Amino acid sequence: MDLKQLLYFVTVAEAGSFTQAARKLHLTQPSLSKMVRLLEEELGVLLLDRSAKPLELTDAGAAMLKSARQVLQSVERMSGDLAEVMTLKKGKLHLGIPPMIGSTFLPPVIERFLALYPDIRLQVTERGGKRLEEDILQGELDFGMVILPVKDEAKFCIMPCLHQDLLLVTDKQHAFANRQSVQIHELEDESFVMFREDFTLHHLIKEQCLLAGYEPRIVLESSQWDFMTEMIASRYGITLLPEGICRQLDPNRFAAIAVEPAIPWRLSMIWRKDRAMSFAAKEWIRHVEQALQERKR
Repeated sequence: MDLKQLLYFVTVAEAGSFTQAARKLHLTQPSLSKMVRLLEEELGVLLLDRSAKPLELTDAGAAMLKSARQVLQSVERMSGDLAEVMTLKKGKLHLGIPPMIGSTFLPPVIERFLALYPDIRLQVTERGGKRLEEDILQGELDFGMVILPVKDEAKFCIMPCLHQDLLLVTDKQHAFANRQSVQIHELEDESFVMFREDFTLHHLIKEQCLLAGYEPRIVLESSQWDFMTEMIASRYGITLLPEGICRQLDPNRFAAIAVEPAIPWRLSMIWRKDRAMSFAAKEWIRHVEQALQERKR
């Protein structure tokens, strides 16, 4: 038995399909199937129920998957520790953020981090929150800034970062523009400009509307909040955005109104619980924690 066999088995078990696992591993399906079969013969047990679609683990396979993951994680940690010793304070991080997050507290945090560690390369990718969760679990991203709740909370470490309320954003001529607050049920007949479905905020707003007894009438979806607000200024509809974004809007063009009951917007940084942590990752977590503590003072 070798590490490659363990990796192949874990990949097949997680994919639930030899075809998908082979594609991910850049192998042919027959070759991958043969390698897993050899592992089963070596162990003397059947690990996969091949008659099930998708593939299912046998009892022995479930026990083997748990042990194999632990072995691979130990090797990953060992490799990371060795690389850390060899490269000192070098490394790379891949951070995923929704588009609106770039204008919150994050830019100065990144600036200070890179000033401290100029040899750490930080790559930032903009994606919707739902996609970020998937990419972190798949190992494509190290960290993600997301809006709670997350789907598989037990699989993530979660660091709360910001807590704000959503505000109703309208043009200055709108009937609600001079109101101090608006009840969520009063928006039933409005045209909603929303983030796309791969954004957590889309589902958060829709859920609140459904709780108020109606399905929001969505007339436009986008991934860019600045484009959305321009459509609002053109009297195309209304939207709901976090307080921090609303503070950046021109008060001569937009009105930002409190919504009742309040809709909380909770921004958190997440990362996979079972991921081996590099020097760069550990320092990034420490740096963000420090920045959050300073904001509270």
